[in-house]
Amino acid sequence: MPKIFELFGFPLTDNSPKAISHRKNAICPFMGKQCDGGGNRYLSAVDVSKHDALKNFFSGKGIVQAGICALMIKENEEPWIVCPRRLFTFDHSETAAAHQASIEGKIISLSSFPPGTRIGIWSEVKIKPKAEAGPGKSFDYTFDYILIPLKSKSSSDISELLDTKWSNIRSKAQQVGYQFASRKGVTYIENFPTGSPIIIEIMTSSTSGGNKKKRTQIPMAFEDAILGKPHNAPGINYRQVWARMVSQLIVKSEVALQWGGKTIWILQDALAEYISNTTALDIKKFLSEHVSEVNMLCYGYGALPLRLEGPIQLKGGALYSGPIASSVGGSIGTCFQDIIRAPICPPVQTLLYVLLKKRMLRSLTIP
Repeated sequence: MPKIFELFGFPLTDNSPKAISHRKNAICPFMGKQCDGGGNRYLSAVDVSKHDALKNFFSGKGIVQAGICALMIKENEEPWIVCPRRLFTFDHSETAAAHQASIEGKIISLSSFPPGTRIGIWSEVKIKPKAEAGPGKSFDYTFDYILIPLKSKSSSDISELLDTKWSNIRSKAQQVGYQFASRKGVTYIENFPTGSPIIIEIMTSSTSGGNKKKRTQIPMAFEDAILGKPHNAPGINYRQVWARMVSQLIVKSEVALQWGGKTIWILQDALAEYISNTTALDIKKFLSEHVSEVNMLCYGYGALPLRLEGPIQLKGGALYSGPIASSVGGSIGTCFQDIIRAPICPPVQTLLYVLLKKRMLRSLTIP
């Protein structure tokens, strides 16, 4: 059965004073502050106030996020990261895990911003234009992070660019902390986003729902693990992981190109290998040192067995990049659109043999 591998950043088997302190205070070492559930697991919050043993462990806290970073699906295989913060976050402190700074440095290097460029970083940026592109067409996506250069820009230029009254722009910008300056009677926003954006997407694995009776649901596995009881965890929902990434990989890459920028996907090497094995995309063919239309930056735990003291620093940084689509008449294996193609096409005899072993629902005669 799958087990929890890391809890609040430390291997579950690590009972050092530092590991215990992080658990008791629900601290994420990858951000350097309290665990927020990973940004996409809010339903895994646990009300410890209703459980005396948990309430005592967490020193009277009310709601605690189930801080599960990674699951060990099978022994002697690389654990699967299930929390995006564990893989990477821009919202990390100076004392956070070293690999966060390493990945950030790699991202900045690949983004090719000129030395001295001031850039702004936004998280969870939802884009849903009110005007539709056509009958039944709409755009509704949320971007994990947007990086874009910051420059001083005058009120008139901003108003013209956004086709919006300056009074409305100023009000909104003041509410979120933009910096204003006045020079020769002209108002400027000193840190206005201008230039080509870089989109950063963090893709980690999803868990299966788990079984309530077997206590394999995330909150249940978390409770048992925290209290030192034997526990079982949910598995990985492999197909959902693949579907989530496929549905966004091409779109977000195309949008970044349209905006004059790039999208860089950060994912675990185990996930990249799974996608490569279950689609027509052979990611190893796209190993590169430079960004292209589609870009995957991969990290993992490294060689097994792992040092069971944490936080374990992720290793890697292999970049896989290439075109979205192949040229007309191009063969399979030359572009990232192969991620939506079948890895193999079994012969029809395979279908017939399966049908031979399965009871027929009914038969009918075409009139």
